[in-house]
Amino acid sequence: MNVILLGPPGAGKGTQAERIVKGYGLIHISTGDMLRAAVKNGTEMGLKAQEYMTAGALVPDEVVIGIVRDRIAEKDVEEKGFLLDGFPRTVGQADALDKVLSSLGKNLDAVVNIIVPDEELLDRLTGRRICKSCQKPYHMVFSPPQKEGVCDTCGGELYQRADDTIETVKNRLDVYHSQTSPLIEYYTKKGVLFDIDGTKGMEDVFGDISNALKAKV
Repeated sequence: MNVILLGPPGAGKGTQAERIVKGYGLIHISTGDMLRAAVKNGTEMGLKAQEYMTAGALVPDEVVIGIVRDRIAEKDVEEKGFLLDGFPRTVGQADALDKVLSSLGKNLDAVVNIIVPDEELLDRLTGRRICKSCQKPYHMVFSPPQKEGVCDTCGGELYQRADDTIETVKNRLDVYHSQTSPLIEYYTKKGVLFDIDGTKGMEDVFGDISNALKAKV
């Protein structure tokens, strides 16, 4: 089975990706991991990607798609199927992925779209705090420290990362929605999109995902 996982920052994709991979035996493929592996292994596409990354430029779609193709064609993915996380991000990438899958004789079985309202995502993301000393993570709502601003473990000072501020999180969500809305329409038309309510508990969310995938197993 071949699956794409969509969802905004803070929707719990990482947690659900682990459960899907474990539950269905899929190979978890993330764009970042693929890029790093391709660069490390010195593949043709990896060397091209490295040129852009070294220059501080975005890696072009054709290079990313080439790396995706190389990864999907590997034996472990051939045998087990994949869970693709972080790609595609645009309709152009989705169309290119369709062509890659077709050329490899593969199909896309499902696109899991985890939905969480922006208000809740803001609460989730802006509530995160990190200990400056031991890096232990906290959340002001879900897992607060015993004493505000102080780490329970080492007594270090807690801080908010720059990318967890309200302004930064709002911008990240705006970018996600602008990129993903056309993508959701694209996969809805193909009949492979499954909307999942991400406001439920972790177990319930995974249960809904499993129900959506049952028909594809």
